[in-house]
Amino acid sequence: MLWTLAGMALLLLLAGQANTQVKVFWAFQPPLDALLAYSAWRVYRVATGALRRFWLVLAFTGALFTIGDLTQAIVALTGEGQWSTTGGVVQGVCFGIGMSATIFAMLLHPMPGRSRREKLAFWLDSATVLVGGAVVAWCFTVGPDGNDNVVGTLAAGAVILTSGFAAVKLALSGNAPMHKAAAIPMVMSAGVNSIGFFLEPGADGPMPAYVYAVRLLPSLLIGMGPRIQQILARFDETTAFGSRRRKPYSLLPYGSIAVAFTAVLVVTPEGPHARLWGAMTGLGLIFVLVVCRQLAAFHDNTRLIDQLDATLADLREHEVRLRQQALFDGLTGLANRTHFHDEVTAALDAGRPGSTSLMLIDLDGFKAVNDTLGHAAGDVLLAGVADKLRASVRPDDLVARLGGDEFAVLLRDCDGDDAERMARRILHAMTEPIPFDDTAVCANASIGIACAVDGHRVDSLLHDADLAMYAAKREGKGTWKRHHPSMRVTIR
Repeated sequence: MLWTLAGMALLLLLAGQANTQVKVFWAFQPPLDALLAYSAWRVYRVATGALRRFWLVLAFTGALFTIGDLTQAIVALTGEGQWSTTGGVVQGVCFGIGMSATIFAMLLHPMPGRSRREKLAFWLDSATVLVGGAVVAWCFTVGPDGNDNVVGTLAAGAVILTSGFAAVKLALSGNAPMHKAAAIPMVMSAGVNSIGFFLEPGADGPMPAYVYAVRLLPSLLIGMGPRIQQILARFDETTAFGSRRRKPYSLLPYGSIAVAFTAVLVVTPEGPHARLWGAMTGLGLIFVLVVCRQLAAFHDNTRLIDQLDATLADLREHEVRLRQQALFDGLTGLANRTHFHDEVTAALDAGRPGSTSLMLIDLDGFKAVNDTLGHAAGDVLLAGVADKLRASVRPDDLVARLGGDEFAVLLRDCDGDDAERMARRILHAMTEPIPFDDTAVCANASIGIACAVDGHRVDSLLHDADLAMYAAKREGKGTWKRHHPSMRVTIR
């Protein structure tokens, strides 16, 4: 940095001495190029994978810059009557090869985690920025008739466009081959390079001292990036090359549109001429690129919406499964104890006294079925009993499995006599055997009924039905018992 500051100060002190300023300008370039080559080479030695390839190319570019600028420095130191900072053939060839190699390295640097459409959107954004830069260069460097050193304009503009491309790559890729701290000065060099180029774009003689000073600064900024990366890699290799989180969108294309449109507005008052037509052509190309970018974004949004719909469907399905698991028995599909308890509570709160009945059903000999035929037979028996209960009750009634071989039925708008008839229907359904493999399993049951009266809550109603069921087990087949005031009925 001190070297560059010294060179800039010397250029300012030599104001009005263009030939000497050109000599100083080129004499101070090779050490900065050497810094770029050396630092990039040191980073290459510690990098891995695609990062290693990028830094090797950058080191090669720095070496070419050193050769070209050193050759030009020798030419400048021996020349007279100089005022332009434009290099000669050797310097131009080295510069062109080096910049082309850097561009290819950027093009080949991977963008992991991106879909094909996301990569297309990236290149469309990059192209929009480059075309915007080309429009600005055309508006402010080409003469009104379009014949004023067009080749030289394009050659000089290549620096700006390539620097802009580097800035776009670093800003949009989300996988920059360098740390953010190292990328910042290299991105800044693009802006400074643009400023230095547009300060005196069409000069045909000695330029102000500050123009020479500004044009010297980008070489320092470019060299600082690899130097910072080298220092970071020396202290911590694990984080020095970490991928930066990419943003879901970029404002750079929109900034490019604004800059290009502003340039067109500036040259429009001059009337129809080559600069205006060229700028309008560039704007048309930008419009096409933006339309393509929006179409790509539209397809991405459609895909995201489809993914969101699929995710919501999965969430709804998951919610249904959770609700099923929370409220229903996994084997039989009947309501579980918690769900049954809540439904009975709601029925007691909403129904008239005596209009709600509860039935408890306990299978007889279920343990023997498990012991003799196995648990698979027991499961088939439970599922078969659940089917018989569902088929026997009314649509508004609720059948539940409370656990083991114990079932319950909530009878809404049902008094004791109706509940007794329902119990007979269930017992009759139980007489039909349930097939299992090559045999059949018979289900015998004891049923206890309790009819709700004032003051009955869930626990007391279940208790009364439980007493009725055990009474039925004790008294044997074909007996009904009814007790008041709870209207307890037992059936076996």
